[in-house]
Amino acid sequence: MTILHEPRHVSVTEATQRGVAGLVADAEQGSDVIVTRRQEPVAAVVSMRRLAEIDAAVADLRDLALVLARSATDTGRRTSFDDVLSAFGHTRESLNNLPDDK
Repeated sequence: MTILHEPRHVSVTEATQRGVAGLVADAEQGSDVIVTRRQEPVAAVVSMRRLAEIDAAVADLRDLALVLARSATDTGRRTSFDDVLSAFGHTRESLNNLPDDK
């Protein structure tokens, strides 16, 4: 999957001539636009639908990176809830006896 779908490149001068309304109209119709200055990309104009797709892809990649890191470092050792409570000086009963924060 590519980030932008066959983007059209326009210079800052062309973008200025086209105007915000023109760039927005292109994005609404599904055309991704990359604005360049001296042939270097400096901005992108995309539809909200496309931005949501990009955001979802980023979130998926973060999740994948986390899964890969965890699987690479997992030793198989597990700690019980009771051991964690004990490490903090509590038991299940002592937690039940704590006052509510209402």
